Amino acid sequence: MTADLVLKNAKIATLDADDRVVEAMACRGAHIIALGSDSEVSAWIGPETTVIDLEGRTAIPGIVDSHCHPDGYAARLACWREVSPANAPNRESLLNIISTAASELPEETWIACYRLNENKSGGYPRLAELDAAASNHPLFILRTDGHLGLANSAAFTALGITKESNDPEFGRFDRDPVTGELTGLVRETAAHLFLERIHGGDTPELIADGLEKVFAEWSALGITTVYNSLTPARAISAYQMLQRQGRLNMRIGIIASGREDGLVESLVATGMQSGFGDDWVRLIGVEWCPDCSTSGRTAAYYEPYVGTPIQGEPVPNTGILLYEADDLKARALAAHKAGLQVMIEGVGDRGIDFALDVLEATLEAHPVEDHRMRVEHCCNVTPAILQRMKRLQVVDSSATGFMYDLGDAYIANRGADQMKYMWPHRSLIDAGVPAPGHSDAMICRAEPFAAIYAMVNRCSDTGGSLDQSEAVTVTEALKAYTILGAYAGREDHIKGTLEVGKLADIAVLDRDVFTIPPALIKGVQVATTILGGSVVFQA
Repeated sequence: MTADLVLKNAKIATLDADDRVVEAMACRGAHIIALGSDSEVSAWIGPETTVIDLEGRTAIPGIVDSHCHPDGYAARLACWREVSPANAPNRESLLNIISTAASELPEETWIACYRLNENKSGGYPRLAELDAAASNHPLFILRTDGHLGLANSAAFTALGITKESNDPEFGRFDRDPVTGELTGLVRETAAHLFLERIHGGDTPELIADGLEKVFAEWSALGITTVYNSLTPARAISAYQMLQRQGRLNMRIGIIASGREDGLVESLVATGMQSGFGDDWVRLIGVEWCPDCSTSGRTAAYYEPYVGTPIQGEPVPNTGILLYEADDLKARALAAHKAGLQVMIEGVGDRGIDFALDVLEATLEAHPVEDHRMRVEHCCNVTPAILQRMKRLQVVDSSATGFMYDLGDAYIANRGADQMKYMWPHRSLIDAGVPAPGHSDAMICRAEPFAAIYAMVNRCSDTGGSLDQSEAVTVTEALKAYTILGAYAGREDHIKGTLEVGKLADIAVLDRDVFTIPPALIKGVQVATTILGGSVVFQA
């Protein structure tokens, strides 16, 4: 038997239990069949073997992004405008993007924008500014965290919302504290009303077409597996469509959305359990999102937010939670008893404790060994929370992507002294709590090496300090994006390290991330991405 693919003359970091580094690798089909020196692996080379000389480059296991939203990104590629700081560095440029869209679209067509970061784009525009820029078009702008949005007067009218309208449960239409008039800012379930209207026409076909583009982009980042957080039914259909049509160029883990009425209940009724599927599309579990956004000042904390309140924000502000405890406990228990891995989002310390209350009650009612229940994002991990997670053997599904893109907002909204408890990976590793990292893309950028840079250097994109005492090594950060990511989805037996028998999912880097100065990690690029023994990206 000979190999289909051999990589030689390389520095292959297997990230296995011994952190072994080898020169060469042989693959047959989708799997690794040999590792060792160039001379050892050369025995697998036959006349049909593709041999790639990596010329000394470093190779690592393919990146596993264990919590992200490619489906939402895919749906928005077709007709939404991206207004991240790169495209809208100030308020004037944001309003210009809206004005341009208004001039290009038929009258009364919705204008939808996403990835607004008011902290880096000149603050929130006033309602009058939005109305002037959008002309007669209904306008909705989704903040980068996905928890808040801005609507103009035409959008409120389209949904029948006035200043006399009651706030939806677990949401809020912000109002001027003096006049009572709507300010345009909408929070949590109030923002969902606009999202439901705009996304109501999305089809599996539209999402599938967008996903092809998204995954071509993300393959260039060395990502080979994504776990799609809060996956709705139409995205599940899109993934199956891509797989049937041979168009899937990424491994998919589905985390079914507890936000979609009846979806989790339907999975429970079918008897479908976590792990159902194959190496391309697999059901990982189910997720609910009771906590909110620290950068948007809505996540649940015990102590109030610091810094400048947003107009219409409650003062003092300790954030909000989006479920009643007994209701969520019943939902989680039903899913857990049916064999579905349970994930609950928690961001602030009060939000994480709420998530842990749900998970602890679920485990008390139905104990399961090696349950791998997860708290998603899990940002504000105090020492008491860390010990509770260790006792419950809960996975800290850490939003390390927030560190680079949103770190400055965390400092401003919670205070510099609290950064020692935000994403405390040094303490988590030392305590033995599994803590995979994730991007939450496109809430934040998908680039894994930006987050790995922040984990190693403990600073934001501008250099804001996130407390150096919680810094980790490059190897530890990489493991958060490979083996621990796979562990969080119960796939560590087939991916996350480069070992014989595992999938040949590999990222080849343009420089040695293990030896370059830590300040240069954010500039690491991917030269080649290999998925199941086939090259899917070549720089």
